[in-house]
This record gives sequence, structure tokens and C-alpha cells, in this order.
Amino acid sequence: MTQRSRFDGWLEVATRGIAQRTSRRSFLAKLGMVVTGVTALPLLPVRRGALAGVAEASDAKGVDDPNACEYWKYCAIDGFLCACCGGTSSSCPPGTTPSPITWIGTCQNPGDGRDYIVSYNDCCGKTSCGNCFCNRNERERPLYRLSLNNDANWCMANDNPNYHCSVSAILGVAEK
Repeated sequence: MTQRSRFDGWLEVATRGIAQRTSRRSFLAKLGMVVTGVTALPLLPVRRGALAGVAEASDAKGVDDPNACEYWKYCAIDGFLCACCGGTSSSCPPGTTPSPITWIGTCQNPGDGRDYIVSYNDCCGKTSCGNCFCNRNERERPLYRLSLNNDANWCMANDNPNYHCSVSAILGVAEK
């Protein structure tokens, strides 16, 4: 008897045994459960610590650099960084004015492990800077919570509604 015929014989005996013990409906129900379970497997919560460690290692040098999108205060920023456009991380460049309305975020400083409330202002009055675009949406809320959303044109309240860049200012420590 060849290897192929042994496998065929074993498979035939196993299949006939299953057929004698189960009905078609039962078999299809179990098969459906297996298929559903396999397709739902990627939806389960998984701790992705190993992947986060790789990302943290590559971003570690940008955490303290106001010219880098990975700067810790930029956790909810969306726009061009004023630090790359003639201003600083917290002050608008000359010739622009900060928007009187802002959005806020809560960012964790890796240096001391504390959470800080950060206000984001758009600097208005010139055309877009075009340098150092950064779009981070950590803890962003839907547009119906306007003060926690970074997708609105916050320069709309200024005399000159042209958007130039965005800054971040620490308002205080977040209480837990």
C-alpha cells in the first residue's frame, strides 16, 4: 500500500465516521461557527506592546524636539508647526495673530509621566506656511464637540481668516 492510499483510506474512514455521527445541518452549523470565529479573530483586543516599543524607539528623539511632529505637546495638533515657520512651539510668527478660539487636548509628558491640558491655537493672517505638517488625533472627539476637534478652521474668528500655522500652549496639569 502506498503513502497516498494510506492517507486516502484514513480520510475515508474519518469522513464516513463523521457522516454517521452528525447531520448535514449540524455540520453546516459547526462550520459556520468556525468560519465566523476565524473572521472575528482580528477584532479581539490585543496588546501590541512589542509594536509600540519599536515606534517609541524611532520617535524617542522627536519627543523633546518642537520642530518634530512627535513632540509630546503636539498629541492633538493638526496643521503646520509654527516652530518651523518663524515662531516657536507656543508663539505665533511675526505678522500673524493667534486665533481667539482654540481646541484643547490632553498630552502626556514622557519626561515626568504627567498629563497636561494643552491649548492649540491657529496663527492667522498669512497664507499657509507649508513647512512641517503634522496631524495627530490622539483623544480627538467628533466634530459635534468642537472644542476637542482639530479639523475646524479656527481662524474664522479673525479679521484675516487665512491660516498660517499652529501652536500649542500648556494650560495646566490634568487632574486624575
